[in-house]
Amino acid sequence: MWASNTITTIDIWSSKIRTVIWYFDKERNDDFNILWVWISNSTAMRKWNILDMEEFKNNLDASLEEAEKMAWEHVNWAYISFNSSSFDVIRNKGIVSVTGSEVSEEDIERALDKAKWGVDMPNKEILKVVPESFVVDLEDGIKNPLWMSARKLEVVANIFSMNLNVLTNIKKAIWDIGIEIYDIYPNLLSSPEWVLTKRQKELGVVCIDIGSSTTWVTVYENWVLSFSTVIPFWGDNVTNDIALGLRTSTAMAEKIKLEYAELDLENRDSFKDSEFDLEELNMWEEWGVSREYLSKIVTARYEEIFQFIRDELKKIGKDGMLPEWAVCVWGGSKMKGFVDLAKKSLRLPVFIWLPFSKDELVDASISDPVFSAVIWTMIFSNMYGNNWPLFSINFNSILESIKKLWKKILP
Repeated sequence: MWASNTITTIDIWSSKIRTVIWYFDKERNDDFNILWVWISNSTAMRKWNILDMEEFKNNLDASLEEAEKMAWEHVNWAYISFNSSSFDVIRNKGIVSVTGSEVSEEDIERALDKAKWGVDMPNKEILKVVPESFVVDLEDGIKNPLWMSARKLEVVANIFSMNLNVLTNIKKAIWDIGIEIYDIYPNLLSSPEWVLTKRQKELGVVCIDIGSSTTWVTVYENWVLSFSTVIPFWGDNVTNDIALGLRTSTAMAEKIKLEYAELDLENRDSFKDSEFDLEELNMWEEWGVSREYLSKIVTARYEEIFQFIRDELKKIGKDGMLPEWAVCVWGGSKMKGFVDLAKKSLRLPVFIWLPFSKDELVDASISDPVFSAVIWTMIFSNMYGNNWPLFSINFNSILESIKKLWKKILP
């Protein structure tokens, strides 16, 4: 980027790529202002595997080019956020001796390194190490041991890693289009950090992230991340179920899901079944579909997802035992009737988190659950990445800029 405080975040999913160009206003208590949001299709990935490297690079380039054009900013580097079915979270301990009479930042770093390198993760790359709690001598449950008197420091940490080959290919594609990666944040970590309040994290809460390619479950208690896992069911499974049940294409099934699907209709007292005509969505489809039949298809899949979530919560003894609700984010929670079915299935109060809208945003909106991760990536970058590069030379970026210029000049 130019020598300014404008920042770019690229949120990569199997079906969509979201590019956000924004800046923090230091004079207004670090309030962020969004210059532009651009959402483009991601057509070269399937279950987080890149099927066509050139097409994936074209998808990234198209998203960036439109955002640059509308925000009047040239992007050379960016923060990256994404989910992947290859993400893994391992809980491990690290113990070190304190070098002096008090715990220093160096001691905490050494303890985290000990936890990180004490696990065997073949073909994995570690993205983040998040401390859950510390033990200072024999005193456990410490949140921040800095400057405490101690001889021994122990940390319990959650280690976020992902498949090395998948991550290397994504990095290569981003570098090849001339973008330097400043940092990477897994959405599993980004979403709950932004959407959950301190009180929720203290008393116990689960954040459920139902995306197009994965479902994430993250539990916080006593202010710390205590459990996280990946469930191999997602929004695309619902689309595929509709396509099979109605004998139509997945593209048509996605339209039907967004326009007509509603959960648990048969158990509503006032509901009377009716049909909708597919011709409204596609002129080549001239037949009617029962709303109740469609509801049964999608309800069955969501009930299965909720059952898997309950099974994961049972493993840690938290099934129906989290007083500060289940907070749901991402597009899977936008299904009509989601809250009522989730309450019944999870036996917890359920809340769908919606980002607040920004007056500065033109012709786009972030008031949608799908933007929860990208917003917290922005907050993360301001909290932990203030030393942004003011000037850097990326020769790949120069070459890509020349190529784009020639494409525009040549007939």
